[in-house]
Amino acid sequence: MDDTSRTYDVIVIGAGPVGENVADRTKAAGLSTVIVESELLGGECSYWACEPSKALLRPVLARADARRVPGLRKVVAGPLDVPAVLAHRDDIVFHWQDDDQVAWLNSVSVDIVRGHGRLDGPRQVVVTSSDGGTVRLIARHVVAVCTGTRAALPDLPGLDEVRVWTSREATSAAAVPGRLVVVGGGVVAVEMATAWRALGAEVTQLVRGEVLLPGREPFAGELVAEGLREAGVDVRFATSVTSVARQDGPDGEVRVTLADGEQLVADELLFAIGRAPRTDDLGLETIGLSPGDWLKADDTCRVGDVDDGWLYAVGDVNHRALLTHQGKYQARIAGAVIGARVNGEPLDETKWGAHVTTADSEAVPQVVFSDPEVAHVGVTAQEAERAGRRIQVVDNDFLSVAGAVQYAEDFRGKARMVVDLDRGTVVGVTFVGPGVAELLQSATVAVVGEVPVERLWHAVPPFPTISEVWLRLLEAYRG
Repeated sequence: MDDTSRTYDVIVIGAGPVGENVADRTKAAGLSTVIVESELLGGECSYWACEPSKALLRPVLARADARRVPGLRKVVAGPLDVPAVLAHRDDIVFHWQDDDQVAWLNSVSVDIVRGHGRLDGPRQVVVTSSDGGTVRLIARHVVAVCTGTRAALPDLPGLDEVRVWTSREATSAAAVPGRLVVVGGGVVAVEMATAWRALGAEVTQLVRGEVLLPGREPFAGELVAEGLREAGVDVRFATSVTSVARQDGPDGEVRVTLADGEQLVADELLFAIGRAPRTDDLGLETIGLSPGDWLKADDTCRVGDVDDGWLYAVGDVNHRALLTHQGKYQARIAGAVIGARVNGEPLDETKWGAHVTTADSEAVPQVVFSDPEVAHVGVTAQEAERAGRRIQVVDNDFLSVAGAVQYAEDFRGKARMVVDLDRGTVVGVTFVGPGVAELLQSATVAVVGEVPVERLWHAVPPFPTISEVWLRLLEAYRG
């Protein structure tokens, strides 16, 4: 790449699903747009997170469901076809090639610059390619940072010398480790423990706290822990790692020392303890911000700590809701906002594609693809109480739901509905059990739409389906 400069209306740094959606919307608004990416177009979700993890988990959960159905249990009693599962994962991620994403961006006339992009003062981005060449990009109007996050790692003795797994290695590994230690109790830790145990690894999961999936209804973590243990995962709570070391070179055993002095030996060690923003080498210091910080953005994804309002932070990097679907939601809104502001149009919150990201604070849906699955949206009972809301908590254990019994002979799970008594609306829903992921959109519509509970009586669930749990929850609410 030769030293040169180019000018666009909008510069987007980061070509994951979020950046691609911002670029698509700004280009559709008539703004010249360029997107900068140092790795694969399509980003973390496409190659090292959502897509490959679900490709690994889908056969695991399908087999688990089949084992609960009379007539199928013996048929699926054997092990998974590991080479076929890994090959399917590789197909899902297009063998880590981004040709399709390049073709799509070309089809919507968004320019692509490959290399590491850094801010270099207001509205300026310098991109350095792998061969050392540079190009200076100048934005007439907006720079949108869509760089996402990376796996956080602890400050532990010996960690720098140990080739540990993060979420990237856990979703892209070419072979099943004989022994895997997973450190963490959140979504990534739970899902990867589920997947690799089912694929044949001996898995030990170390959780610093007392529960899995903190921040959700407590029963969700309890049921998932029970499922992991039944699958053969050694789940340990209140357990901390003090040091790690790899013996006999980069492919040797990993020794993990715990706070009580016990040592565990594994073939691979996965840290899944959280995420950190990819802003440490973004040039934030050139515009008066601190490298490595999250970028605080308002409901239109504009960064408020920068003069003249030219900087936007969209997706995980703004720390509003670290989920691909929420990031794409933000991107659609941010793209519309940028187009409207540049073109001098009023921001209309009532039209299709409203100009504020209200769902980030009111109704964030998420599925944990564990066995059992966890699906939740809105607030938990504890969160509602902390906010001073007057609520009624309604629970159902699925035993009275005919569709659940049809779905699985031993359907163990629980549903919870949190009702705001002053508003008469549902503000939070959690489902735990086989196949409950597909229930979540109905709950999301109820929460986002602020549907009065009395109206939900007239949303009749079909019989016999798992969705009949809504009727049981409403009956319990009425008492």
